Amino acid sequence: MNRHLYPIAALIVLTAACKDPFEVRAGSWNWLTEQRVSAGASEITVMTQNMYVGADVDAVIGALASPDPNDDVPALLFAIQTLGETDFPARADALADAIARVRPQVVGLQEVSVIDIDLTGLGLPVVVHLDFLAILQAKLAARGLHYTLAAQVQNITAVPLPGISLVDHDAMLVDADRVTVGSAGGQNFAVNVGVVAPGVELKRGWVFARTTIAGEPYTFVSLHAEADLAGAHLDGLRALQLGEVVGTVAGDARVVMMGDFNDVPTSTMHQVLTGAGFTDVWAALRPGVIGFTCCHLPNLSDHVADFSQRIDYVFTRGVAGPNDKVIGQIDYFGNVPADRLAGPAHPIWPSDHAGVMATLR
Repeated sequence: MNRHLYPIAALIVLTAACKDPFEVRAGSWNWLTEQRVSAGASEITVMTQNMYVGADVDAVIGALASPDPNDDVPALLFAIQTLGETDFPARADALADAIARVRPQVVGLQEVSVIDIDLTGLGLPVVVHLDFLAILQAKLAARGLHYTLAAQVQNITAVPLPGISLVDHDAMLVDADRVTVGSAGGQNFAVNVGVVAPGVELKRGWVFARTTIAGEPYTFVSLHAEADLAGAHLDGLRALQLGEVVGTVAGDARVVMMGDFNDVPTSTMHQVLTGAGFTDVWAALRPGVIGFTCCHLPNLSDHVADFSQRIDYVFTRGVAGPNDKVIGQIDYFGNVPADRLAGPAHPIWPSDHAGVMATLR
């Protein structure tokens, strides 16, 4: 088999395994366990989650790009093992349980993939169609919830060989029972990394929805900024990407922005947002609390979250109380042991990132 085919097959075949639904454990939600749909009309609850592909793909790419051909197969086998341990459908059950418990009006999702593969032409009995968003929405519907897709944008595309297609999206879900969408859409950032290999284009983007909730207008944004690549620090690129978003929503009175920003509170990206009048909700509501969100071990086997950076955020502008002070609560999902779920080989976390959940008043 062409060695560039292995990571694609590894990422797909074992990710498609299914497990029984996961029961969310009591006590894993801190203050958010008490949130209810009947909360005051002036309360807005949002959630953002990077869904995580389920293995250290960068390690596989590094092995395939190295001049040593002997490290390819070991890296691929290890990735396959890891993917077997980090069952995506089971983790999607945990995320659906989280949404059912917290009932956010809006959910921002990153790394939402559509995967189509047919390897029968290579003598492998593998035909897979895997749609992360459809899986999650089915699990939400099974719980009696009516979350509809407000917007999505296609980001990374990988078609390295005929019969193999992986497409990454950002997506935004809204609770159709409580949110009216006036206009919505998504777009790629004007500045992106671009083509990194034949058939592989690396793009990032963002989605938005202009909505009405309890008679009041709100604009929601969910995004995934570019990560550092191959040791290159792309803080300047991220600042440009966020500047684009800030400029687009400059005229909106009430804005909630969330997602995987891939940068820390001391970054230029963060300064772009605060300089445009946005408030970092975690910093405002939990000052002095570090609040790291990333990352768990690639196989999600760590017993305690040993996070080292805060890169997942909720920002707001115009959603505040007297004197423009942000009022509400914010917490994480997937950062305490009670959030772990049964995996095929060991307990696993719902993602390698913590999800961020905030209620604003």
